[in-house]
Amino acid sequence: MIRLVLTVLAASALLSAEAPAAVPVDERVVHELAAQLRCVVCQTLSVADSPSETANQMRQIIRERLAAGETPEQVRQYFVQRYGEWILLAPPKEGFNLLVWVVPFVGLGAGLVLVVIVLRRWSRNPATVSSTPVDPAMRERIRREMSGGGHP
Repeated sequence: MIRLVLTVLAASALLSAEAPAAVPVDERVVHELAAQLRCVVCQTLSVADSPSETANQMRQIIRERLAAGETPEQVRQYFVQRYGEWILLAPPKEGFNLLVWVVPFVGLGAGLVLVVIVLRRWSRNPATVSSTPVDPAMRERIRREMSGGGHP
């Protein structure tokens, strides 16, 4: 009888014990993280913007990993390890990828310098009108016609 009571008490204690509470997940964090990842189906859309089932599954993985206590950086690294750096919509600003961030600004700067050089050259050398010598007889005829008195 004591065994039965102890078994019932142990079972009720196990049943009444709460499961450890999951970490609440902020949907804004899920959306921000999903916006940084490329959808593997759509490829031009982020996981946050893609309507595909794969993107839904990826958003769910993000939620589950954040609920398990992982940081957003750890979740991002999970996807990078699984898919490579291609999965990131914005490449990291280091190594070879640094060129992706620097070259556009260098090109813009070079273009501005080129425009300044061309504008300075144009302002220093005003266009000269090359004129051909006018025959004195033609000049006299033009003068008469302009004065209004020269009908042949």
